[in-house]
Amino acid sequence: MALVIAGERSGVGKTTVTLTLLASLRRSDRLVQSFKVGPDYIDPMFHQHVTGRACRNLDPVLTSEAYVQQCFAHHSQLSEYTLVEGVMGLFDGIGHGQEKQKSTDFASTAHIARLLDLPVVLVIDCSRLSGSVAAIAHGYRSFDPRIKIAGVVLNRVGSDRHLSLLKDSLEPLQLPIIGVLRRQDNITIPDRHLGLVPTAELPELNALIDRLADLGDTCFDWQRLLPLLKSEPLSPSASASLSRSSPVKIAVARDRAFNFYYQDNLDLLQQLGAELVFWSPLEDADIPKDIQGMYFGGGFPEVFAQQLAENTIVRDAVKTAILKGMPTIAECGGLMYLCEQIIDFEGKPWSMVGVIPTSAVMGGRLTLGYRRAVALQDNLLVKANTTVYGHEFHRSHLTLTPTHPLFKTSRYDCEENMGYEGWGLPANVHASYVHLHWGESREIPQQFLKECLKVASS
Repeated sequence: MALVIAGERSGVGKTTVTLTLLASLRRSDRLVQSFKVGPDYIDPMFHQHVTGRACRNLDPVLTSEAYVQQCFAHHSQLSEYTLVEGVMGLFDGIGHGQEKQKSTDFASTAHIARLLDLPVVLVIDCSRLSGSVAAIAHGYRSFDPRIKIAGVVLNRVGSDRHLSLLKDSLEPLQLPIIGVLRRQDNITIPDRHLGLVPTAELPELNALIDRLADLGDTCFDWQRLLPLLKSEPLSPSASASLSRSSPVKIAVARDRAFNFYYQDNLDLLQQLGAELVFWSPLEDADIPKDIQGMYFGGGFPEVFAQQLAENTIVRDAVKTAILKGMPTIAECGGLMYLCEQIIDFEGKPWSMVGVIPTSAVMGGRLTLGYRRAVALQDNLLVKANTTVYGHEFHRSHLTLTPTHPLFKTSRYDCEENMGYEGWGLPANVHASYVHLHWGESREIPQQFLKECLKVASS
């Protein structure tokens, strides 16, 4: 068994409730595996900080329904307890399928709960309601009878009187109250333009986790919760065997500026025989030695643009390596780093690597959503006419569009042309705003390592 933590909408406190549960379980030295629904990078960082285990993303758009089941089965059986944090509201998904059978909650928390046959605990923000809580709970429980609502967590409860009103309203439903969290003034995770501030930038995070563990020890009905969270040995679906190539060393940029990686992508590289060398374009004095490839994930290079700009030795070394043919993946923040400049929110330009002849300009407009991307040419990762599915999430734009773009993109749920995207010049570079999960596209890391092997043998 495992449990899904869902919200009746965004902003009700799913992440706080999830971290509170995880912190309390880990304080008791319990081995916990967490999962996150959707294409999220930051929430999984917090999960991993608490549990000590990499959080796995469950996203049937970026992968497939079969991969979601396989990933969950494999990783959940390796722990004592398993917890899944949902995304947005319980039934918030995207359109999928033929018009007559069209599903509107594909990739939603409800979809994942059905797919994995897991019970759901619904988090309700009670800060501005009392008796209406029953209507909300009843509506969510009855909307889709395939969803098993195991109980509710009442969040942001104001007083004993407030709690009494909420309990009285819920009593006729006979729906268990799994937890009650009072309004908290000392438990706040700061955020900024792309969501929560990542864990590496929060020096007081451990103290915050301790406060969450204290809260978790007292605010949940653990007698009801533990049986729901208890993992069971499962038989994971057989995964495709991976042919191992000769060892190659891949420099993976991982620091406060670059930290958006799907753990499954890193695992696949290692399973294929790569040695991952983690390093910091912010702090290190040079790029790692004797490498045959580079991987720059997303993150917040705009926040650390000055420090990145001032590390001229590293910038020059990255540029030299790329111009000499080093295979390089650069996603979103990595793309921005390879540009000539990053122009920050105040309009100040900062010099970057300069192998891509454009500048990344920060702005207020958020580009967000799943993407269907069709390769327009053979490139470092995929062959021409290959279709991949990814996700964009950024507040920057480029001053120039590529003359030979990597992809023609559209929204996942329709054929509407969203334009042309991605830089593949030099030919050994794959630089794109589109984040890719390789779980159902293992030919991507295989192709990347094949190119890296050419460097190793030269």
